[in-house]
Amino acid sequence: MTEDTGRATPVQRGDEPAGIVVPPRPPLPVRAAAVPPRPPMPVPAPTVGARPSAAGKVDAAARAAAGPRAWDIRRIATWDVRRIATWDVRRIAMWALAAYAIALVLIAVWPTPVDQGARPWIDAVGRVIPPVTINRVEFAANILYFVPLGALLALLLTRRYLIVPIAVVTTVSIESVQALLLAARVPSVLDIVANVTGACVGLLIVEGAEWWRRRTPSD
Repeated sequence: MTEDTGRATPVQRGDEPAGIVVPPRPPLPVRAAAVPPRPPMPVPAPTVGARPSAAGKVDAAARAAAGPRAWDIRRIATWDVRRIATWDVRRIAMWALAAYAIALVLIAVWPTPVDQGARPWIDAVGRVIPPVTINRVEFAANILYFVPLGALLALLLTRRYLIVPIAVVTTVSIESVQALLLAARVPSVLDIVANVTGACVGLLIVEGAEWWRRRTPSD
C-alpha cells in the first residue's frame, strides 16, 4: 500500500508536455528623461502692408540665433561706431574749414596778386602751348580756390542748398574789399563766377562720394 504524503513530485527536466513553447519576457521600456521644451524666441510683429526683404530675413535669422540680448548689444555697438565716425568727420571738417578760412582771408587781403611770381613761368609755358594763358590759368585757379569751401560746407551743413548763397556772399565780399582797399588788386566778375563754380564742384564731390558709399555694399 502506497503512502500519500501530500507533497508534489518535482517535474524533472524533459517532462514538459510536447508542443508548448514559453515566450521570453519582453524588455521593460526605457523611461526618457523629462526635458522641458525650449520656449520660442519672440519675433517682432510684421508691419502691415510691408513685404519682408532678403536683408530682413537674414536679420531675423541672426537675431533668432544670437538671442535678443546679443542682437541688441551688436546693434548698439554698430550704431555707436557709426555715430563716432560721423562725429569725427564733422570735427575734422570743422577744423579744416577754420584753417581754410584763415588762408582765404590772407589770400584775399594780400596787397599784391598772389600769382605775380608765377606769371613769367606761365608766359613761358604759353609760348610753347598757346592755349595756356594767364587769364585761363587764373580762372582755373579761382575754381580750385573755392572747391574746399563747397566740400567742407557740404560735410557740415544739413541744408546744403545754402552753400551756393554762402559762396556768392563770400566771393562778392572779397572782390568788394579788393576794389575798395587794395589798389594793386583788380576785381572781376569772372572771379565771382569761377569761385561759385568751385564751390559747386566741391559740393558735387561730396554728394558723389556719399552716393557711391550708399551704393557699395558694406561688410
